[in-house]
Amino acid sequence: MLSLVKQASRFMRFGVLAGVVVLAGCTVGPDYERPTIDMGESFGQLQDNPGWMPAKPQTPGFNQQWWTIFNDQVLDGLMQTLNAQNLSIEQAQAQYDQALTNVRSANASLYPTLGANAGATRSDAPMVLPGSSTVVGGSGAYTEYDASLGLSWELDLWGGIRRGIESAQASAQASAADLAGAKLSAQAALASTYYQLRVLDVQADLLDSTIVSNARSLELTKNLQRAGLTDKGDVAVAQTQLDTVRAQRLDIQWRRAQLENAIAVLLGQSPASFDVAPKVDLSVQPPSIPAGVPSALLQRRPDIASAERRTAAANAQIGVATSAWFPDLTISASGGYRSRQFAQWFNAPAQFWALGPALAMTIFDGGRRQAQIEEAQAGFRAQAANYRLTALTALQEVEDALVQLRVLAQVQTVQRSAVAAARESLRIRRDQYEKGLVDYLSVAVLETTLLNNQRNAIAVMGDRLAASVRLVAALGGGWSVDDLTNTSDAVSTP
Repeated sequence: MLSLVKQASRFMRFGVLAGVVVLAGCTVGPDYERPTIDMGESFGQLQDNPGWMPAKPQTPGFNQQWWTIFNDQVLDGLMQTLNAQNLSIEQAQAQYDQALTNVRSANASLYPTLGANAGATRSDAPMVLPGSSTVVGGSGAYTEYDASLGLSWELDLWGGIRRGIESAQASAQASAADLAGAKLSAQAALASTYYQLRVLDVQADLLDSTIVSNARSLELTKNLQRAGLTDKGDVAVAQTQLDTVRAQRLDIQWRRAQLENAIAVLLGQSPASFDVAPKVDLSVQPPSIPAGVPSALLQRRPDIASAERRTAAANAQIGVATSAWFPDLTISASGGYRSRQFAQWFNAPAQFWALGPALAMTIFDGGRRQAQIEEAQAGFRAQAANYRLTALTALQEVEDALVQLRVLAQVQTVQRSAVAAARESLRIRRDQYEKGLVDYLSVAVLETTLLNNQRNAIAVMGDRLAASVRLVAALGGGWSVDDLTNTSDAVSTP
């Protein structure tokens, strides 16, 4: 058996010498060049508003824990749970791990394969007379013992294997970007859903106080009706107003439950075992978010980075397909011992070995190889188009979020004015009602107007917070292509 080890060592030394041939080989197929995209010099909404949140291209103004800019401890705690338990993130992590194993598998093709086998075979062969085909009987049963080592190595003369590794590494980096994108998407969904829930909490508190106020008004109107100072019409109006607000309050109850269930699923928990305590304070102001310049999105958006890496992987596949036009050179070696006597199995006379290269090339395949090259080229063009589309979609999302934030800030100013005007109108009309100058219907109309304006003001505040979340997500959430793992580090050299 010691001799077998020596033979294996000899085969490996031969393989190292053959590696010189590999180093002399070329790499077929086009070298990758990132597709160019015209991202513009600045966002259109910033051109219309020159003073809007300036920033340098590489300083997004927040890190990957971007939700901390909202200064909400409850949201911070929910985010920690989401990052640890969200099932979409867990799925993306598993897919990334799978992509890393594909890199290791592709890299293994560069190295020789060494195998060993040992066995014993019981046989009985017929005896034939020399110079004739006459069988005179069996030669007697015998046992043949065999032990050998075999080495096989396909040399990467044309770089097809290296192009395959290049494609696998780029795909793994794309998967890493997908993982970052899954995290960002889940985090943005949680923050947006959380602020929708908080809007309902504040609106519910407003409706609760309105119900109490309307109940007092109804009781007062009934007392006035019993005193003959008003009629049943005012009582009916007061009762209608109270029931309407109660219905609105019930509507909020089921809508909040749905949002709470959505948060539970995002956290990887059963909705039945999860709840978020109500919070009636929505005084938080939307944070200032520097948008930077459009070209920075190429470095900060994980979905753009994923599309770009898949474009690189598709480009490498052209080289893999092109290498099929060239001959394959395989070096094989085997050696061991074969004997019909167990006691002499590993003796020198029982030793055998074989060594030799094999060159194989397809002469005619009916156009299959050319079709595969054209398929790979079309795949590259499709990925390049997807890369450009992803970048343009990212620009659109940032522009949409910027214009929404800008307009909502104006809407909020107008809405506050509307609330103040409605409150003053209601004060005047109540004074008139108490003096008997108007009926209760005119008061009820203004109370409804004030309530609607107050609810709209709360909703606009929530919309501004949600738009801020969308802008952060559209800018990449503090992520950078520098965070991509160098997949070659995941490959262990034998």
